[in-house]
Parts: sequence; C-alpha cells; structure tokens
Amino acid sequence: MNIIEEIKNRYGEKVQLFEKSKKRVFINAAREDTKEIIAWMFNDLKARFSIATAIDVRIGVEILYHMAFDQLGVLVSIRTTVNKPELEMPTITDIIEGANWIEREIHEMLGVNFIGHPNLTRLLLPDDWPEGEYPYRKKTYGSEKENAEREEER
Repeated sequence: MNIIEEIKNRYGEKVQLFEKSKKRVFINAAREDTKEIIAWMFNDLKARFSIATAIDVRIGVEILYHMAFDQLGVLVSIRTTVNKPELEMPTITDIIEGANWIEREIHEMLGVNFIGHPNLTRLLLPDDWPEGEYPYRKKTYGSEKENAEREEER
C-alpha cells in the first residue's frame, strides 16, 4: 500500500500533502474534514492513533493528529487549525477511545472545546486554577484583528 497515493485518490484537492521523507508525511486539512480523514485511516487503513499535539498560533490552535502505519513504518500527521475565538473541534473519542485524555489535556492547556467529548473535566491543573486561563496559550499576539491581518500577509 502506498499511503500517499491512497490519500491523494481519496481526498484529492481537499488536502495538501507534504512528504518530509519516505517515513514522514504531513497533511493539511480543513477542520471540518479532519475527523473523516482520521476515521478513514483508523477504520479502513488500520492506522494506529499515536497521539495528538497542539500549539497556540496567531489565528487559533493548530492540532496535529499523528497516525502510525506500523506495517509500513510511516507516520502521517494530519494538521488542522481551530480558529480563535471559538476554538471548537469535533471529538474523535467516538472513533478512538484512546484520544480521551489527550483531548482533555489540549482542552485544559489550550482551551479547545472538543464538541461531543464525553468528559472534558480537569486532568492536570489543580481544582482552584482560574477558569478561562490556559497555560499553553501565548499572550503576546495582540488583538484578534492584528492576528488576522498578520496571517493574511503570510
């Protein structure tokens, strides 16, 4: 199986592919397409969910879902951006139960609301941590308007 060809055949122009090496592939996908891509990789292609990672960027939070194709020795990362100020993303816990805790961590540390998550309760921070304060969010970006203008310039 050639995973890159499989992705191109199935999603075509909906995604951007970046092959860093024969063993490492990145896919840029729209927020609304990400869950479908993950479900297809997990259910149909039998990829293993490795982890999700996230980082604060000017316009929102960038989430990468890392899917391992162990039989091929390939790691595919699906990258999507959840825009501020909403920061909402459909949960993947209904597809992959193992995503439960990492979605809770991303919610707690960056403020992403995973729609449909069964239990978005605190996992790492103390109970008296201020509501609406997210330790991994950057505070140096300026206004939302300035952030949007900077992103358009890219």
